[in-house]
Amino acid sequence: MAGGLVRHVGTATSRRLGEIAEFVMGQAPPGNTCNSTGDGTIFVKTGEFGQLYPVVREWTTQPLKFARLGDVLICVVGATIGKLNLAIDCAIGRSVAAIRPGTDLDTKYLYYALMPYTLSLRRDSRGSAQGVIGRSELSAIDLRFPSIQEQQQIVLRVEELMKLCDALEEKGRLAEEQHTRLTATLFDTLANSESAHALAENWKLVAEHFDLLLDRPEAVDALEQTILQLAVRGLLVPQDPKDEPASELLKKIRAEKDRLIAEGKIKRDKPLPPIPEEEKPFELPQGWEWVRFDELIHPLKPIAYGVLVPGPDVSTGIPFVRIADLSLSDPPVQPEKAIGHEVDAKFQRTRLEGGEILMGVVGSIGKLGIAPSSWAGANIARAICRIVPADSGLHDFVLFLLQTKFMQDCFAGDTRTLAQPTLNVGLIRAALTPIPPPAEQSRIVARVASLRTLCADLRKRLSSARERQSQLAQVLIEQPLTGIV
Repeated sequence: MAGGLVRHVGTATSRRLGEIAEFVMGQAPPGNTCNSTGDGTIFVKTGEFGQLYPVVREWTTQPLKFARLGDVLICVVGATIGKLNLAIDCAIGRSVAAIRPGTDLDTKYLYYALMPYTLSLRRDSRGSAQGVIGRSELSAIDLRFPSIQEQQQIVLRVEELMKLCDALEEKGRLAEEQHTRLTATLFDTLANSESAHALAENWKLVAEHFDLLLDRPEAVDALEQTILQLAVRGLLVPQDPKDEPASELLKKIRAEKDRLIAEGKIKRDKPLPPIPEEEKPFELPQGWEWVRFDELIHPLKPIAYGVLVPGPDVSTGIPFVRIADLSLSDPPVQPEKAIGHEVDAKFQRTRLEGGEILMGVVGSIGKLGIAPSSWAGANIARAICRIVPADSGLHDFVLFLLQTKFMQDCFAGDTRTLAQPTLNVGLIRAALTPIPPPAEQSRIVARVASLRTLCADLRKRLSSARERQSQLAQVLIEQPLTGIV
């Protein structure tokens, strides 16, 4: 059992479990004869296995197979095969066996020595769909068998180590909670800065505790989202009064839409509701504008979701994009599934050309992807909506916006729960959206990309450091124990 929890050297010999222990295989009580009133003998099934000893929930008056204090209980049927408990005086169900050690085998030593076999017993189980192990599998287990005195020394050492592990885990849990509160407080303060001056002051608090805060990947995730929030509020890059304001871009988009309406190429939509002052969650910098999200969308390619009923997979059909295919960094060259041409013909409006932003609207709401050029001609599922900005210069900024907590929270608040959480396209169109001047959009996108690269590098370093720490801990734990545990 190399690499297991219990290891020995010296005079220890190897013995089959069947040579040094007896087995009592459990049985099911006839009919529904168990009770919860305490009448009869305690009855234990796998569902009663606790952390160390069984939990008492049921009793039986039937003459069944019995375990006794000093036995080791083991699950022998189902997904929990190999799970162990120390026995109490009880009757045992058919999914449980009691291993009764001989006089020269310590119960707790047996309990700890069997732990490494859980996975192999489960892997080698036979019989029904659930999996079963019996006397033959248990008997064949090969154990190292030192003297009873050495067994007891090993048990004491293992329990000392387990107490230490429990104490460290509890300390780590408390530290994790404290770290989470500190991170949330400082990053929330940073994200809610009212001005560039306030941001600079609040950043000092973060900078003072940078090494403490950014010592784990989840903290870097929080920092990255804070960066996105600052960008949405116009606090990440400086404003330039020479920039053409966002209002000019919006005028151009509206003028193009009016032209297409006048030419009969599109119909005039129902007007979106105006944005009252009380609906605006924060004040925007000069040159920015609050708009409804649909005001940024290409009038010839409105936000739309795809095929309602795709039918069976058709190997010679039209490539069919599902949420599983979506990726911002590494989409597949072609989707795995395809639909029939007759189905695709009913959803011509959502055929892809390549470059479209795709977002999940059923189930994995908010999951994003970019359609690669190789998807040209493909169609999308009902669970996905297509988003094409009205101006090519808007594409990267809109994609950035959709990744922010601000927009994701807007969508989450509008989610309906049917069989799966579902986001209505009409609510996406009406979502409140902050828009900076076009030149500032480019600066924001570039700055966000640069800072996210740094965050990714920091995550990688933390991961490597943790791996090195884990390897070192493994060496420090194992080496001093060689010959004892």
